[in-house]
Amino acid sequence: MGTISVFESVTLDGVLQSVGRPDEDTRGGFRHGGWGEGYADEVIGRFAGASMGRTTAMLLGHRTYDDLLGHWTSVPEPNPFTRALLNQDKYVASRDAGAELAHPNSTLLSGEAAETVAALKRDVEGVITVLGSGELVRSLHAAGLVDEYALLIHPIVLGSGTRLFGDADRGDLVLRESVTSTTGVVMARYQTD
Repeated sequence: MGTISVFESVTLDGVLQSVGRPDEDTRGGFRHGGWGEGYADEVIGRFAGASMGRTTAMLLGHRTYDDLLGHWTSVPEPNPFTRALLNQDKYVASRDAGAELAHPNSTLLSGEAAETVAALKRDVEGVITVLGSGELVRSLHAAGLVDEYALLIHPIVLGSGTRLFGDADRGDLVLRESVTSTTGVVMARYQTD
């Protein structure tokens, strides 16, 4: 049986929208894209590397899959992510049974995420890491399918944008690890109750 680990960069007020690039996700008129620039350091690199090193498979929403792989497969080589992303087993949650997946090692999970991901957890051993995919994460959280959250909490407040948990019900978490980067990013690993 697998475990679901959500790995997210968020602001202090919980925004996860468009961390990497200004044009990454402008839905709802979001104008703060690329807010994560300038925070990377070696401490974050080690935390992210350790998290991704435990990953058996990735789980992504269809929009995040298209954006993430579309971006990294268009960035000139060498870069540290393209080969790793392409070689990793990827499961893509989509309500569209006809959704096309353009990259190797990709499997479509069509239907309602709570059902398809519950089956995935039963069938795949190891850590299944979710990147981005806010709508998917909120659905999995509501269904009690997330086992851990690895959060990179940036010292910035945006006041608008899509938040990680939205209007979710209370969920108690247990802190298992925390470290702070030289740029003030708090990296915390929480287990669900």
